Amino acid sequence: MIDPEGLLEQAQEDLYANRRVLVAGFVHQTNAFVEGRTNLEDFEIHRGGEMLRMRAGASPVSGVMEVAEDKGWEALPVVDVRAISGPTVADAVVDLFWAEFRAVADREAEDGIDGVFLVLHGAMVSESLQDVEGEMLRRIRGVEHLSQVPICGVIDPHANFTEAMGRQSDGFIAHRQNPPTDLRDAATLAADILEGLMQTESRPTTVRDHPPIMWPPSGTTTDEEPMLPLERRAREIEAELPDVLAVNVLAGFPYADVPEAGVGFSAVTTGDLELSRGALRELNVMASSLREAGTPSLMTLEEAMTRLGDHLEGPVLLVEPSDNVGAGAAGDATHVLRALVDHGVPDAGVVINDPETVAVLGDAVLGERRAVEIGGKSGEIGSGPLPLEVELVYRSDGRFEAENREGHLTGSSGGETYMGPCAVVRHGGVSVLLTSRRTPSCDLAQWRSQGIDPEDLFVIAVKAATEHERAYGPIARASYVLDLPGPCAESLTRLPFENVSRPVYPLDEL
Repeated sequence: MIDPEGLLEQAQEDLYANRRVLVAGFVHQTNAFVEGRTNLEDFEIHRGGEMLRMRAGASPVSGVMEVAEDKGWEALPVVDVRAISGPTVADAVVDLFWAEFRAVADREAEDGIDGVFLVLHGAMVSESLQDVEGEMLRRIRGVEHLSQVPICGVIDPHANFTEAMGRQSDGFIAHRQNPPTDLRDAATLAADILEGLMQTESRPTTVRDHPPIMWPPSGTTTDEEPMLPLERRAREIEAELPDVLAVNVLAGFPYADVPEAGVGFSAVTTGDLELSRGALRELNVMASSLREAGTPSLMTLEEAMTRLGDHLEGPVLLVEPSDNVGAGAAGDATHVLRALVDHGVPDAGVVINDPETVAVLGDAVLGERRAVEIGGKSGEIGSGPLPLEVELVYRSDGRFEAENREGHLTGSSGGETYMGPCAVVRHGGVSVLLTSRRTPSCDLAQWRSQGIDPEDLFVIAVKAATEHERAYGPIARASYVLDLPGPCAESLTRLPFENVSRPVYPLDEL
């Protein structure tokens, strides 16, 4: 006997089986105050099946591929183009991404495309575009065979979320923990939204709100104010409004120096737009009441050096967000290194990105002493090279496996971290890890791989804002965040903003 309900169920399964989804990534956080360009050679490019190598760790690619396998998608990896934060992106990089994406999209169109999943940052600026992500979404939506398919994906909570990003997409999710440990979870949520949208012809709307507030990165951790209560309220709104698929709390990235730079909120909804806009206005008001909480308490370097005398044991962290590699800085400022040397601090460790000095030491033997000039070669806002006589104590190829498999290093792409050829030199009680590639200070394996146990150090200088906390927090006896000049200065009033919308806190009186 024929079962009509069974036939209907089978027909629905056949209809939605083997949905074909383009998967691509384009990731860069641009710092307008860093000199130079981020060129093609600075990007890692994974094409097609090469993207599957990025499933290691807790990466977004891992999350979307898990959903693809569970739901029976035919995932079509296109291209992933990514680089560590740095200066303005060369137009050639944008051209390459778009050419490769369009070529694959056109090739696959014959067999049909049901959805697009993108891994983006949300704060990329190129030579010609202040809103690279918004422009890429506009171009994707403009392709005839992609004009009606749902476009979903993930963005960073430091995205400067623009009107174009919201208008041209159907469901972007920002990860909700900073420092990030939920990159895979955010991708899974976004992929689940995409799965639902591919089963209906209706499309959600993204609404946004943008209070006139900019917070530096160290004020945006999600385990304290102001981000903690904002994230908590966002989750409550999702529970209270069933038509709201997601609410994003976006701390923004002020150093991109674009009109939309700063705090923002977005909601993806299938229901009443005014209800969603009202919910975002509530978050706007809450952020305004908390705006001073996002401005961290900073300490002068001189005071921090004095405070070291209060400690009998370490490690004590001297945190230098002004030279934060993860926000685009060169990682070669010598303010802290100079102070440690001048004060004769024992058992101190500093990481300096200095490929030139690593090369100079290339023919030295372990134990040999050389006169070198360390750091300060980038020409960025900051101190110049520091002449020192040093002893070479360790050398490596700079490769290590991160200890935190859900942290920043493995969470963005997965796999091994490469610092370039490295040398460890010592001057007095200060050990300096010299790298050849800028590497965020967010995993203790960076030290251990170079023969140094960070727990044994009295002082560790950390060029970061927040991404170091999950690794260094458990071992630190104290942590002092320093107020220093640099392209990632936490005191935003130090920086020559040109393009941000004014008035805006803390640059103006509001």
